[in-house]
Amino acid sequence: MRAILLAGAVAMAFTLLVTPGFIWLFRRLKWGQFIREDGPQSHKTKHGTPTMGGVVIIFAVVIGYFVGKLANFETPTISALLVLFMLVGLGLVGFIDDFIKTHKQRSLGLTGWAKIALQGVVATVFAVLALQFPNERNLTPASTKISFTRDLPIDLMMFGSIIGVGLFVLWIYFLVAGTSNGVNIADGLDGLATGSSIMAIGAYAIIGFWQFNQSCATVIENVASCYEVRDPLDLAVVASALVGALAGFLWWNTAPAQIFMGDTGSLGLGGALASLAILSRTELLLVLIGGIFVIVTGSVIIQRAFFKITKWRTGTGRRVFLMSPLHHHFELKGWAQITVVVRFWIIGGLSVLTGIGIFYINWIYG
Repeated sequence: MRAILLAGAVAMAFTLLVTPGFIWLFRRLKWGQFIREDGPQSHKTKHGTPTMGGVVIIFAVVIGYFVGKLANFETPTISALLVLFMLVGLGLVGFIDDFIKTHKQRSLGLTGWAKIALQGVVATVFAVLALQFPNERNLTPASTKISFTRDLPIDLMMFGSIIGVGLFVLWIYFLVAGTSNGVNIADGLDGLATGSSIMAIGAYAIIGFWQFNQSCATVIENVASCYEVRDPLDLAVVASALVGALAGFLWWNTAPAQIFMGDTGSLGLGGALASLAILSRTELLLVLIGGIFVIVTGSVIIQRAFFKITKWRTGTGRRVFLMSPLHHHFELKGWAQITVVVRFWIIGGLSVLTGIGIFYINWIYG
């Protein structure tokens, strides 16, 4: 418990105190945000605002986690290291994307296929490593079984070891790409993705702590309610470091933002969120816990699909929303940016509470 609190506190202190220095540095390096021409006119004032703030978040999480562990004379676990690998790995993909944008002063960084390929590399390495390193109870960090709040009677290995591992890698890639791109899409207004990520990742700090207290290695009675998860407490520690880093960063990222997390932060955070769901055996529950990211991503899919269908049928593409993602639709309807952000936070918070509630009920009644 002490490691959880210490990791969060150190990470928050880092982003809260050190971010101004990074803002100064990024301005000197001219790592400023480029605003797309077809976006809301109110965003024009954000042109040149320092971006790549995800670098600060990543440093804070790594430092916070290791300080929390080492201060308690505890050894880092493979599960937490895998979350950090996903955070840093996809953060690096985002950094390349951000660097191209700032260097060439355009809204497009990596091409779509290049980004998909790099995300695939990181997800594949994660998937392969997550099936290694069994502990004394033969538990690996991840499982080939599909899980909601616990394993469902669906095991990808039923198709054989080679096909099963291949399907597992594809499943992990789907989760990682979907979640990281979802957070990336939500990162369109000051503080929106940061605040939403705090709530979603905070849920996994709670879930990890609960699973630790209900581990099958320690529970004697009511074994049906115990959890076969490796290193749940350490997942709570790294989740706490993520929440702390984001809370400190939000001080500088809230409207009017002095720094943006950029793709460096959004892709890395999305990857970390997906890995927490995978390693805690709650990957399907992520649909609720990351509900706000599902909604904004869904709005983009609906907009594009409707436009293509109507263009194919009538020759003129039509739109469901004034602009996608959904938060820009409400901006164009006249809502103030802060109003959109707070209301989306409320929706995200309710979605997270619903996910935790379902997890808790399943924990009680097994």
